[in-house]
Amino acid sequence: MAKGYDGKTRSDYASTRPQADGAWLTKVEEGSPAWEAGLEPGMRIESVNGRPLLDIITWRWEADGELAELDVEVPGEEGLFSCTLEREQGQDWGVEFSDVLFDGIRTCVNACQFCFMRMLPEDARASLMLRDDDYRLSFLQGNFVTLTNVSDADLDRIIECRMEPMNVSIHAISPEVRRSLIGARAQRGIDVLQGLCDAGLEVHGQIVVCAGINDGEELRRTLDWVEERPNITSLALVPMGYTKYSKQFSESFSEDVEASRAVIRLIEPYQRRARESMGITRFQLSDEFYIDAREEVPPAENYDGYPQFYDGIGMLRSFLDEANLLCSSRLAELQLISQTLSDSSRSCLLVCGEAALGVTQSFLGGWSDAIGMPSGLAAQAIRNDYYGGDVNVTGLIVSCDLLSQLPDDLRGRIVVIPEIMFNFDHVTLDGDTQDHIVEEVARRGGEALVVNTTPTAMVDSLVERLL
Repeated sequence: MAKGYDGKTRSDYASTRPQADGAWLTKVEEGSPAWEAGLEPGMRIESVNGRPLLDIITWRWEADGELAELDVEVPGEEGLFSCTLEREQGQDWGVEFSDVLFDGIRTCVNACQFCFMRMLPEDARASLMLRDDDYRLSFLQGNFVTLTNVSDADLDRIIECRMEPMNVSIHAISPEVRRSLIGARAQRGIDVLQGLCDAGLEVHGQIVVCAGINDGEELRRTLDWVEERPNITSLALVPMGYTKYSKQFSESFSEDVEASRAVIRLIEPYQRRARESMGITRFQLSDEFYIDAREEVPPAENYDGYPQFYDGIGMLRSFLDEANLLCSSRLAELQLISQTLSDSSRSCLLVCGEAALGVTQSFLGGWSDAIGMPSGLAAQAIRNDYYGGDVNVTGLIVSCDLLSQLPDDLRGRIVVIPEIMFNFDHVTLDGDTQDHIVEEVARRGGEALVVNTTPTAMVDSLVERLL
């Protein structure tokens, strides 16, 4: 048991995985304070200033001054050796670690009805089945967390270190609905979130809207609760998605135009009041709601600088605005790209998910209109048969679907493949490598170009390749 930030005795809800085993050094810069103190790659730092080194946050917090007292393990030697690092003001310590978490990832303790991990195929890679719910990754990387596994000591630490903004999945506010959606520890998440609000920390919230469960009046209650807490500076509403492996869901907002429109209408008064009182829209819908409702996405000013861009909030608006600007500001380059493709009897195929087909075609149509001739580019949406259900976004395209749906004859074609379908190791969700896909496109006579899927990045890559 531990004392919390308000002095009350509370329980420890945390759980960890043992896949990490300490703060191992992977690089020590020659001539740096760490190098001068005798540190080398392959050593493990046990503690800094007497505190166990649990993660990169501890390192940054404790080693923020001009001195750092370390206890270090050297593989093959008994015991620890102590050293003192000294540096000039503004100087870097000169070390890199193997990871940002040194004690393992805090895993999810929930049983969310809509959990995507529970809808994966049985032969999915083990790494895809890791259900992380770690508040530290929320702060460091922007992951959304439920806070249901946050201990009293964790909450104290979040507040002490001002780990903000914290990205929190809220989903519903009524206790019975939360238990139904999330599981037995649902209330713990709200208690911790209230603690963050009481401490004045900034929060970005998220609601996964499930038709018939937390929409309608329950959604209104949740929005009312958030509206009363101004430190929740943005709230994203995203529709629940499902795969063909789901045992519970077989339909979503993507099949119900009126249900999507009802969510849009419900949130509009909250958006209006937020703009009047705070100068920001604050309550924001994911792009899917506007696609499913067959309505135009809002203008850029409604997205408050896109604080939740990578949660699918405003991606379409950003893409459309960037495409329009590009078609007017880089006309000569667009003309040269298209002319070069035409002169060499080549063409370009832009790969995207089904959800992005409309905006991609709009971009290419604007390109052709701007230069007064065919652009030489076409879009191909890849249907997601691997996951099925209503999965249709570009980031979830897998290799088997891509290669089975691309033409067998790609001679004279440049295939622009979205970078977002690969992880940091350049591997797709179904376990194929980027290199293999590039090789397969070449075997069919084409040329693969893996790029970021923004209009500017695509044009930049084509300019570099063709001109």
